[in-house]
Amino acid sequence: MERHWPRPPLDGYTVDDLFTLPNLPRHTELIDGSLVFASPQNNFHCTAVDLLMHGLHTTRPAELRVRRDMTVILDRRNGPEPDVSVIRAAADTGPDQMSYQARDVLLAIEAVSPASESRDRTTKPWKYAAAGIENFWRVEESGTNGKPVVHVYELDPMTKAYVHMGVHRDQVKVDKPYAIDIDLTAIDKL
Repeated sequence: MERHWPRPPLDGYTVDDLFTLPNLPRHTELIDGSLVFASPQNNFHCTAVDLLMHGLHTTRPAELRVRRDMTVILDRRNGPEPDVSVIRAAADTGPDQMSYQARDVLLAIEAVSPASESRDRTTKPWKYAAAGIENFWRVEESGTNGKPVVHVYELDPMTKAYVHMGVHRDQVKVDKPYAIDIDLTAIDKL
């Protein structure tokens, strides 16, 4: 089966293109005007995301929502899809919604995968910070026991850059964007 991919415009794709181009694969992201296709995820990635989704739901205030794999519009040429986002409930417009604005995202989480390692560690955090998303978590697989390790970052409003606030191996216990307490060792129970 031969595929015919659309030829990108000279100045790259826009967020409007991301939502209107026909036959794009599910979970296509837009980074710097280029389309990025999602790779299949491994068991660690899926399980870690499930664990965080459950933990974030447990203590979330009514005015917030937790979403998985939703496009976040950072600007005209960037629409990444964090693995998990915490958003303002007021930004949730219904079941047909396909994206959120960066201003409505309080936390973006990326679980690092081999195929997206560079984007998850450098490109996306830099772009989330520049767009003003106040909190970012990077989730890695521990090389010693296969458990999740969560790196927590907060936005420095003066520099528009993230500041590393800590590494969490057994438990994530933070108070931003709200009081969160997640037992990371529970990944074995999922």
